[in-house]
Amino acid sequence: MEFVVYILFSEKIQKYYVGFSGDLEKRLEDHNAGKAIFTSTGKPWKLIHYFHCDSRTEAIKMESSIKKRGIKRYLQDKGIL
Repeated sequence: MEFVVYILFSEKIQKYYVGFSGDLEKRLEDHNAGKAIFTSTGKPWKLIHYFHCDSRTEAIKMESSIKKRGIKRYLQDKGIL
């Protein structure tokens, strides 16, 4: 199964969010429907970028490294922002 690490942004609360999923479309729907407690206050969330990973382990490691660096700083380092 392929996993995706995704980065979202909420204009409402001016925050970024990073997560991973095997089904990006459904996960984004869940975030914007308020089904995820942490992101429910920031809806609507906009998909900023995503990365494909070959395994769940790889996705977990990538998500962790993005969080450690800081999501905005990570995006700036990669030239995405």
